[in-house]
Amino acid sequence: MVDFFIAQYRHASNIQIILEFLAFVFGIISVVLAKKEHIGVYPTGLVSTIITVYLLYKACYFGDMTMNIYYSIMSIYGWYKWKVHKNAMELQISYTNAKEKRIGFGFFILTILITYFVYDFFDYTLEIPNYIDIFTSGIFFTAMWYMALKKIENWTLWILGDCIAVPLFAYRGLGMLSLQYLIFTILAIIALKEWKKTLNKSKVML
Repeated sequence: MVDFFIAQYRHASNIQIILEFLAFVFGIISVVLAKKEHIGVYPTGLVSTIITVYLLYKACYFGDMTMNIYYSIMSIYGWYKWKVHKNAMELQISYTNAKEKRIGFGFFILTILITYFVYDFFDYTLEIPNYIDIFTSGIFFTAMWYMALKKIENWTLWILGDCIAVPLFAYRGLGMLSLQYLIFTILAIIALKEWKKTLNKSKVML
């Protein structure tokens, strides 16, 4: 088991190991802060995603790379929205309404199409893991947008996407990323419960 996590780094450069470690740490910190509704989720997430974009480009995982570029952009958007409107009612934890569900589904489909064409642009031969990557990209894209709006469904989507990503990265031999997404899954489940409690408390106070 230990060998599975360290084997991939035996021939890796020191800079790659350092970058992956930093992306791992900042990614975990970001999810923990998101669970607590702390605005620090965005700057820490930004560090993680920017590093990950570079690492995934080097590994030719263009679908994941595209999503991390989007995460970086959404981190800036979410950072601004949470900071400027942190006391606004529209940014209180809530469930999505019918319109937001439709928009989210539209983002999901659009992301799948864009990610597919990203692979096509790089003339990459698609295999089953790549199609799974494309599917999870749509899930994560929508989850990130819902998080910026503080919608509870963002955690449901993160859990779904993370559960798919764990075996996907394990299959690719990326043990550390697989472990990271396993931790993400656990944190997302905890966060979902905490956000629901917060929402229920706010309803009682109204």
